[in-house]
Amino acid sequence: MDIYREKLPDVSTALLGGARKLCRPATITDKFPILSWLPRYKLEFLLRDFIAGFTVGLTTIPQAIAYGVVAGLEPQYGLYSAFMGCFTYIIFGSCKDVTIATTAIMALMVNQYAVISPDYAVLICFLAGCIILILGLLNLGVLVRFISIPVITGFTIAAATTIGSAQINNLFGIKSPSNQFIPSWKNFLTHLGSTRLYDALLGVCTLIFLLLMKKVKDVPYGNKVFWKYLSLSRNALAVIFGTFLAYILSRDGSQPFKVTGNITAGLPPFQLPPFSTVVDGEYVSFKEMLDKIGASLASVPLVSILEIVAISKAFSKGKIVNASQEMVALGMCNVMGSFVLSMPVTGSFTRTAVNNASGVKTPLGGAVTGSLVLMALAFLTQTFYYIPKTTLAAIIIAAMISLVELDKISEMWKSKKLDLLPFTITGLTCLFWSLEYGILCGVITNISYILFRSAKPHIIITCEKINEHEVCIVDVKQRLDFASAEYLKAKVVKFINNQIGDKQVRLVIIKGQEINSIDYTVANNIISLKEDLQVLKCELFCWNWNIASAGVVCRLKPELKNIFKYNLTIEQIVIDFYEQCTSNGSNFTINSFT
Repeated sequence: MDIYREKLPDVSTALLGGARKLCRPATITDKFPILSWLPRYKLEFLLRDFIAGFTVGLTTIPQAIAYGVVAGLEPQYGLYSAFMGCFTYIIFGSCKDVTIATTAIMALMVNQYAVISPDYAVLICFLAGCIILILGLLNLGVLVRFISIPVITGFTIAAATTIGSAQINNLFGIKSPSNQFIPSWKNFLTHLGSTRLYDALLGVCTLIFLLLMKKVKDVPYGNKVFWKYLSLSRNALAVIFGTFLAYILSRDGSQPFKVTGNITAGLPPFQLPPFSTVVDGEYVSFKEMLDKIGASLASVPLVSILEIVAISKAFSKGKIVNASQEMVALGMCNVMGSFVLSMPVTGSFTRTAVNNASGVKTPLGGAVTGSLVLMALAFLTQTFYYIPKTTLAAIIIAAMISLVELDKISEMWKSKKLDLLPFTITGLTCLFWSLEYGILCGVITNISYILFRSAKPHIIITCEKINEHEVCIVDVKQRLDFASAEYLKAKVVKFINNQIGDKQVRLVIIKGQEINSIDYTVANNIISLKEDLQVLKCELFCWNWNIASAGVVCRLKPELKNIFKYNLTIEQIVIDFYEQCTSNGSNFTINSFT
């Protein structure tokens, strides 16, 4: 029985090993990646990082203003959210291409709270950062594996559709009371008569311009570098043109466009995030704010983690992404951002793609982007007054169009049609209910898949003739746990019962090469299966089981250790069994049991 003794983990050795690991210099550089790449920084990297950071900054500023509006906040809050993450990620980030700022999805998720008071958005930023940071420090990056690509795709497409739909009214100069999918389109279709001609013309032309400029980088002739940077600057060019046009046309006192309006000048104060607020003259405590935020305390960190991990993997270029470290970096970006009135931030796919295309060499490019945003806050806020709302709407819609990856739907259809179920459930729930519950429904659907496969493992049962005897061979193709224990027993007993009257089956052999572990429930069902088979005049053997798995049964019932067979072929087991039956004078037949 010594070989079946349970091997418990050596807690003291594990703790000692963990303590040694904490004291290693590599642990420090893992948590502070800047210590790894900064000593190897080369002077020639500086120009590449500056160009990339400057280009990303030109994309970030107009998008930040637009996403501040999407969140239901004053435009400057978008800029407040766009610089601290850039600086913080330099220290804690492990992927050179990733840029941190608010995104359209984050803005939409905090909209329902930000419209009450900006303090809610800032508090969510702080709390989400704390949650993400703790999860990262506990090395729980593995949790993102439970969210499949179909769920992420459904969520992204639904969020992009909702955000784009919310801007359709602004694109045509129509006032809308809602940012939701159906109310936005209902308002648009019922108020077409309120369309402002100049807003509609500028908005549609800007949208067409942005979509065409996205393709400019693929022009086959001329200087490819010029076309690339011209394409990357499309958002900045759209804002510059729209702002210039609005300013020129307003000099006679009339304003043909709806403009952004006054933006608070100057840098935000560095202060603690708000743990209470005042809404309509009434004091709101921290507990009341938490009650109001509710499920978003889970959904906002989850979506933030998903975005940054997915982006880091997409641009890792063969390197292994440490999801836990990316969570630490993102958590710190949100915590530090909350001190400068930031709303929740995460990795931005658009700006990360621009960063990568611009040839960034290290995360130091984020310092240039952050500095550019700070300069815009300090010196350009009066210029932002004239940015037409329809221009911002066109920028948002163009960005959302790129997020609707319809090709992934066709890929799912070709590869495995069943994956369209979690995709559809997630997409429809996000679109017609809420983003928070939509992604939750998608995760539940995925977990249901896992549980179903666990409860009904792939088991092949055949009746083979070995040495002139009928033998039932049970081949279990995956691990067994409590969910599948009863299924294995029921399937074997049913098979044997169906063989009565047709074949003389007196031996059942369960192959165990792929059973790497079992639990107490499975062991109990193995014991019960043996007893049921004895009633049916059958013997049970377990062939080539893992020692640890066999040990669970043997420790529970030591007398069953003889049913586990090693170093023998199935033919030898059959021969030995029938020779023993013959020597014992056993002559029962299955036909006598019904």
